[in-house]
Amino acid sequence: MEIDPLPNGTDSTATITTGTTITTAATTAASNTAPSSKPSQLTESLKLEHQFLRVPFEHLKKTIRANHRTAEKEVSAVVSSVADVAESNELSKDDAVLSLSSLVSRLQGLKRKLEEGSRTENLQAQRCRARLDHLESVDAENLSEWNNELVDIEVFQEAKKVIDALRNQDVGPALAWCADNKSRLKKFKSKFEFQLRLQEFIELPLLNIYLQAGLSALKTPYCYEDDCTKEDPLSLDNFRKLAMPLPYSKQHHSKLVCYITKELMDTENPPQVLPNGYVYSTKALKEMAEKNNGKITCPRTGLVCNYSELVKAYIS
Repeated sequence: MEIDPLPNGTDSTATITTGTTITTAATTAASNTAPSSKPSQLTESLKLEHQFLRVPFEHLKKTIRANHRTAEKEVSAVVSSVADVAESNELSKDDAVLSLSSLVSRLQGLKRKLEEGSRTENLQAQRCRARLDHLESVDAENLSEWNNELVDIEVFQEAKKVIDALRNQDVGPALAWCADNKSRLKKFKSKFEFQLRLQEFIELPLLNIYLQAGLSALKTPYCYEDDCTKEDPLSLDNFRKLAMPLPYSKQHHSKLVCYITKELMDTENPPQVLPNGYVYSTKALKEMAEKNNGKITCPRTGLVCNYSELVKAYIS
């Protein structure tokens, strides 16, 4: 059976050959491209792993510097103390022994600190060595197995504490972190500590505003009298100064406080009126009458009357 030639003048045989050629070329291109993707993956992974190698190395340097500063400070203090003892001519034997014992204790403390620092340095050096060995054993075939290993979880935990504190409007942990990393922040000209201090300053005026808002609802002329009840926040001098520029609160329902007991007069402890017009709580007047054979003495005017002469007042 004959096959009609294709419109473009190419027969079916040529078409099949061309198709085979295209397929072969595609296979060859794929085979050439596949290996190149793995080095690219490896390069990206190494970039990520570089940071994980840098973390323990930076911690090691930081620990070494801290131990060095501690040793310098303590040794300098000990040398200075020894010089003072040696130059002192009026020091008794007992005082000299006491001073030397104190220096020995200080040196023992320094020894413990240096031993602890040395253990920390060794641990961090081992981490660095483990990271290097880890990177040397990298295989492009098992990237998924080593890429997520050796994560410094304590770094992320410390960062989480700082972040959580900032979310709760607490800049303390962040400022402590800035103090520990002050030299590095200065090197990078970071404004992080300045921003934290600014936030701390902003929060203080906010606290001042909140306190004034609360005190303005409590402020009355009675609050500034010497016999102001201790339960009132404005009985404290600091709160009084803070509330000084504030207006008095507008209270539609006044509160009656007994002049004698400083307790609230209400239906449970109703007010009673003396013949001179002064009002005191029933509790205070009863206690006074029991102690004075039924006699009541007005603490403001000195008027003396019988308990039976009092008139009960009603609060509406």
